[in-house]
Amino acid sequence: METTRRSKLKVGHRARLALAGLGLVALGAVGTAAAISATTEPPAPKYVSLARQVNPIGAPGRALNLSRVVIQPGAKIPLHMHQGTQVSYIQSGTLTYTVQSGQARVMTGPGDDGKVLRVIKAGQTARIKAGQWLVEQPSDHHKAANNGKKPVVIYLANLLLKNAKPSKLLP
Repeated sequence: METTRRSKLKVGHRARLALAGLGLVALGAVGTAAAISATTEPPAPKYVSLARQVNPIGAPGRALNLSRVVIQPGAKIPLHMHQGTQVSYIQSGTLTYTVQSGQARVMTGPGDDGKVLRVIKAGQTARIKAGQWLVEQPSDHHKAANNGKKPVVIYLANLLLKNAKPSKLLP
């Protein structure tokens, strides 16, 4: 009888150990999945300079730049400003754009005949869609994000101080 009782205890103990082991495996899988999802971030926006002219006629000490930026879904551009005027044309996707200080004009239509759709003022956020464009000045401190499901492609033209980077991050 003692042998049977010991056998039942051993079987019960083994069953509890097996269940505990399965629980640890399950927790490990959840922990691994959480770690993967917590560390999987969208790639940083990809900036490519397409053309640059330093000291263009009529703007000594400046650089005229043309570039392309691709912002993947979920990616964010931190608070920044530009050391000159910038025009940002949204080729595809929808950009979520927030102004912290200053204001930005959202335009539509061809450049020579562009019409103001709205002005985004400090503290406001707007969605800028494909075919729309922004006019940004150095006093406009802003950030952006791609909250959509497809990449946002932006063409940028700017006239900056000749040694300035495309954007200056702000605290």
